[in-house]
Amino acid sequence: MTLRDVAEAAGVSEMTVSRVLRNRGDVSERTRARVFEAARSLGYVPNKIAGALASNRVNLVGVVIPSLSNMVFPDVLHGIDAVLDSTELQPVVGTSQYDLGREEKVIYEMLSWRPSGLIVAGLEHTDAARAMMGNAGVPVVEVMDVDGSPVAAAVGISHEAAGRAMAEEIIARGYRRIGYLGSSSIADARAQKRYRGFKTAVEAAGMKLADEIFYDGMSGFGTGRGMTKALLDRSPDLDFLYYNTDMNAAGGLLYCLEKGMDIPNQIGMAGFNSFEVLDGLPMHIATMDSRRSEIGRRAAELMVANALTQEIIPLTPEFLPGDTVRPR
Repeated sequence: MTLRDVAEAAGVSEMTVSRVLRNRGDVSERTRARVFEAARSLGYVPNKIAGALASNRVNLVGVVIPSLSNMVFPDVLHGIDAVLDSTELQPVVGTSQYDLGREEKVIYEMLSWRPSGLIVAGLEHTDAARAMMGNAGVPVVEVMDVDGSPVAAAVGISHEAAGRAMAEEIIARGYRRIGYLGSSSIADARAQKRYRGFKTAVEAAGMKLADEIFYDGMSGFGTGRGMTKALLDRSPDLDFLYYNTDMNAAGGLLYCLEKGMDIPNQIGMAGFNSFEVLDGLPMHIATMDSRRSEIGRRAAELMVANALTQEIIPLTPEFLPGDTVRPR
């Protein structure tokens, strides 16, 4: 199927069809409607690669995230799509699996298609990836994090500040024997930053973490249950459990309820991210809204504005006390 086929079906010139499909030039609405109807009925799909030879750009926005299985990132993608949906730009997603070498390869492949922009999760990259992003010549936005040195623009929260704020909320509610339950993976830089911020705030209050435990692999209910049991078997006098993610906290909550523990008086708990999917649990877990959808929207707005900028847009996470912490 070619442009000529559409032109013959619509009764117009090939140049007119090209103008209509590229949204260029002065063409009447009646003619536009006739061209679109002809293209639809014939099943015509324009060759974006051919168009890119002239403009050196395609209407794609590369989005590089660590994982599609981590519930954090679909919310970011939803925010991106909500903004791009009303434009000609289309998001194309690649995953790094928390591997900086793999991320470098994905960025290379995406930029080789000459996209209209690039959105990448995190601030930690290989030197080669940073060089490619810095020289891309299109809007580049790093999302999720502002604790570091962005290559170009950045939209996200300070994870170190989020960790500190959580510790301050816990201590203000009278908890003193605090345990931390998190990931051992240094590849998850944002979780490590929250841990550092949390630990720093506890020590600033003249205390120390009473105990801590780390897991390998994926987070989830099973991981949270297993860590909670192991930590409480070892340190049964803990009065608070802070989890690196709500998914682990959910498993911990179910374990503690099964053991008949009085939450939040005997023991309190909190997670991070504010996942709506957990609203059906017996208790709402204290957490912090990491503003994921808004991060995606703000990044996409920079794509639409075609903004070659180094602007840093910090968002403030919101503490949500739920039912698992004492009132202040």
